[in-house]
Amino acid sequence: MTAPRFVLKLSCPDRAGIVHAVTGVLLQQGGNIITSHQHGDADHQRFFMRIEFEASADEAALQAAFAPLAGEFGMDWELVARARKTRVLLLVSKLGHCLNDLLFRVQTGHLPIEIPAIVSNHRDFYQLAASHNIPFHHFPLLGGTDAQKAAQEAKIREVIAENKIDLVVLARYMQILSPELCRDLSGRAINIHHSFLPSFKGAKPYHQAYERGVKLIGATAHYVTSDLDEGPIIEQEVARIDHSMPPEQLVGIGRDMECVALARAIQWHAEHRVLLNGNRTVVFR
Repeated sequence: MTAPRFVLKLSCPDRAGIVHAVTGVLLQQGGNIITSHQHGDADHQRFFMRIEFEASADEAALQAAFAPLAGEFGMDWELVARARKTRVLLLVSKLGHCLNDLLFRVQTGHLPIEIPAIVSNHRDFYQLAASHNIPFHHFPLLGGTDAQKAAQEAKIREVIAENKIDLVVLARYMQILSPELCRDLSGRAINIHHSFLPSFKGAKPYHQAYERGVKLIGATAHYVTSDLDEGPIIEQEVARIDHSMPPEQLVGIGRDMECVALARAIQWHAEHRVLLNGNRTVVFR
């Protein structure tokens, strides 16, 4: 029987001896490294690393052993059991292609996450959620006043707390989160932008692209921040188009790309492959 696997990811100010020190602690704990990736950001003098390893020690013991070194090097770090699945809350409005795609990927074992709950401001997908035995929470925004939005977000917070949610995914959730919720979910919320960042924001982006005669369209998965659609980018998908394609066809192509980009971003986050680097990300694929 193989020993349990763990993932250690970290970032810290760059200096000599980081790799030696990290691997030395793992060796002391009986760790056997399976894969190791690292990156040094010369512009910001910051070092990034992800190690997957086997060890007979338990997670708490490994964390306790690594904590002194992390303090010495000023590390932002996370050490987790590889077998532990990320618990994801899905938020959706009236477009369900991303929701349906994610549910299918989880059902078929192609996305290593758990989905304890789905939240929507509409009722459209309660039957889809029921078909996957996932609780569906309908939190409407009738008039959309500030007080109603605050009350609705309070209910979302309750779902996050009650289900011990690790990651919130806006799977075409067409509501803007408050700056307070964005701050509390920093690095733990992913949005799929149905447009071509940084161009064609706002309503009907595919129609805007059609009017401009673009030759490439795309979709962007990024972390949520209070700066609308400006969060650190995790993944992007593009497709080549031509003059013969009407806006409706671009919408169909775009939805396919949204599904792919969002699924990849969630998978890489769930596998602890994404590290924040200011307004950017380091993704160890």
